[in-house]
Amino acid sequence: MHDAFSAPGRFWRGNLHTHSDRSDGILPPEEVCRRYRAEGYDFLAVTDHFIGTYDYPLVDTRPFRAPGFTTLLGAELHSGAMGNGALWHILAVGLPLDFAPGNAPGFHQVPGMETGAEIARRARDAGAFVAVAHPQWAGLTLEDARSIEAAHVVEAYNHGCHAGCDRGDGFAINDLLLSEGRRINLIATDDAHFSEPDHFGGWTMVKAPENDPEALLSALKAGHHYSTQGPELRRIEFTERSVDVECSAAVSVIVQGQGVAAKAVHGHSMTRASVMIGGQERFDRSPWLRVTVVDAAGRRAWSNPYWR
Repeated sequence: MHDAFSAPGRFWRGNLHTHSDRSDGILPPEEVCRRYRAEGYDFLAVTDHFIGTYDYPLVDTRPFRAPGFTTLLGAELHSGAMGNGALWHILAVGLPLDFAPGNAPGFHQVPGMETGAEIARRARDAGAFVAVAHPQWAGLTLEDARSIEAAHVVEAYNHGCHAGCDRGDGFAINDLLLSEGRRINLIATDDAHFSEPDHFGGWTMVKAPENDPEALLSALKAGHHYSTQGPELRRIEFTERSVDVECSAAVSVIVQGQGVAAKAVHGHSMTRASVMIGGQERFDRSPWLRVTVVDAAGRRAWSNPYWR
């Protein structure tokens, strides 16, 4: 199977989690799309809260597509309760416009609701790319995360949650699922509302032959993407003893694996690094590895996991 760096096509920059004034954002969808296009993004998903409070919006952003800029249709779904009693937040990108609302009149439990797992499965069956949204912000437990079997990815970095309440992390949940054998990838997003500095801070680079909704969705589902706050990942290769990485200028290149398996190479303006992991028992025991690159400003880029 191709990884993101050997798959055909080129990388396209996009945000997969965005809100407009159709739910709790402050800008109309057309202006949200204009701002992302002006910032140099290749694609955008406006994913308003699909709940009765906002009349179940699934925003049709097709009129805002333009040469060099496309949109994916989606929503943030809410139904059922997590272990802490709060409703689920499930990100679904690539939904059909006729995706049927559930029984979720507001951000509270009511009898007869779908569970989070059920609405996630219904979204995936409808063709969507499905993510477990902002685990740290939501107070998600590992047991909660296990239940969303339809998810393609965990939202491992959410810039809005980072900026708004310093709870932008999803890596702990992601890595625990990996260590249980769950083959799940990760994404970085903005979760932009434009009511605070929650935009243009984390995005997903998708390798696809064309900047086309179907090509992008196919690549996302295949795992042909990486996540970043700015640094570029350009190549990752494995030898018997090392993980070899090419990237934009970095001060740290880190390889993580299961449990305590982690090792870094540090330097100045590194664009190539070999992280030696051969013969180390903690790496020998790890069925998966992933890479993090850190630049001089502290911004990070993250690969999807590689299964050995």
